[in-house]
Amino acid sequence: MPLTGEETGVARKKKEKQDETPTELELAIMQVLWELGEGTVEDVRSALQEKGRPLAPSSIRTMLAILQEKRYVTREPLKRGYLYRPLVSAEKARKRILRDIVQRAFAGSAAALVSALMGTDLVSEKELARIKALIKEQEGGK
Repeated sequence: MPLTGEETGVARKKKEKQDETPTELELAIMQVLWELGEGTVEDVRSALQEKGRPLAPSSIRTMLAILQEKRYVTREPLKRGYLYRPLVSAEKARKRILRDIVQRAFAGSAAALVSALMGTDLVSEKELARIKALIKEQEGGK
């Protein structure tokens, strides 16, 4: 039986949500979970507090629910609350974010991104040498 327009729209919205890159705050929470491996709302709150980013437990719960909807985290019930674990590795998240930046800010051109990056003071001589080595490695050591 074919899906109705409404069902198709719901499926599309769910897929779009999964493809979303994390916000700055979501990324800060993910960083904590990547460092800890897993954690409760209190674990995340405490780690963020230590990093100078105090948040109320209710705000963290809300952000974790959004991250769960985006399929960045999973949760397991505990006696009281939940234990959250990353579903997406830091490397995979970085690739999603980079892909999003290239698409939105550089019209899909990785070369434009690199060109813009080279025109800043963000790339040191040491990093430039590393970038050249990575390019050479990508080309098969030519």
